[in-house]
Amino acid sequence: MNIDLSKYDQSWYSRGRSGSVVLLWWLVQGTLFKFSLHNMYSFRNTLLRLFGAKIGNGVKVRSTAKFTYPWKVRIGDHSWIGDDVEFYSLDEIIVGSNCVVSQNSYLCTGSHKLNDPAFGLITKPIVIKDGAWVASDVFVCPGVTIYELGVAGARSTVMKDIPAGEIHVGYPAKFLKERMMKEVMA
Repeated sequence: MNIDLSKYDQSWYSRGRSGSVVLLWWLVQGTLFKFSLHNMYSFRNTLLRLFGAKIGNGVKVRSTAKFTYPWKVRIGDHSWIGDDVEFYSLDEIIVGSNCVVSQNSYLCTGSHKLNDPAFGLITKPIVIKDGAWVASDVFVCPGVTIYELGVAGARSTVMKDIPAGEIHVGYPAKFLKERMMKEVMA
């Protein structure tokens, strides 16, 4: 079997908005969003909301974060999105409340059929549940769910779900230990 990319067809795929809206977003993201000052979180949240993202209260998105299609993104209350995080949102990306997606992480909802001569597109959503942490420079594969308080350790490649309260590390990410939360005394 040979690969024949001339037969590649993604006519079935919908970006969710017209080409002109996609181009407008890329222009806004590459200028107003990218060059906004460090602490202008509500300005960036407003831009994301204007383009259809569902952004909760107190969300902090850094100016160097990138969103392919923001209308396919939901971020819950008080979550943080670090520098140079990429939301490759060909499909839905849902981030819960009180989550951290640290710098240089890549959330990838698209891939290709490896055994298809035309290299057909595959998209699957990514879900990051409340209190989870995607540490720095993590790659999250299409279709992955990181459950409540789950942790993807720095520089990991997450190819399968991370259960609630577990820390997974490595390539591919594997169970390391339980995440134990301690009560803070006031």
